[in-house]
Amino acid sequence: MNNNDILRRIRYVFDFNDDRMMNLFLQGGKEVSRAEISDWLKKEDHDDFKSLYDKDLAIFLNGFIAFKRGAREEGPPKPEKTLTNNIILRKLKIALNFKAEDMLAIFDLADLKVSSHELSAFFRKPRQRQYRLCKDQFLRNFLQGLQLKYRK
Repeated sequence: MNNNDILRRIRYVFDFNDDRMMNLFLQGGKEVSRAEISDWLKKEDHDDFKSLYDKDLAIFLNGFIAFKRGAREEGPPKPEKTLTNNIILRKLKIALNFKAEDMLAIFDLADLKVSSHELSAFFRKPRQRQYRLCKDQFLRNFLQGLQLKYRK
């Protein structure tokens, strides 16, 4: 999945308007304009489409965490320069204050059976033997499950 798709889906699932999106980026540590958000949300074949960089998506997700859980006293965390699906999934888990059972229930809503061992492997350090790379299919199904839960 590309970053623009992820941003688009999160916006839809939680029904964020442009002002909320701008505020989420600001809470993450970057001021963005309505035009930038509009360009990021356009489809790839549109003339004004702009790719969303990993760092910008990390800033948005950090702002989403601050919005849902409260801002940190020391300010927003430093955004990652490169994102993986594992990091994105972890940030969504933190923002929504999900436990493993909650995440498994979301995967169930999307008709994807994931074991608790498989899920915990996504959150391990990459150097650990049990670490497992989160493929696009898992992230896509997780976002689909969130949509089914929050956009009834």
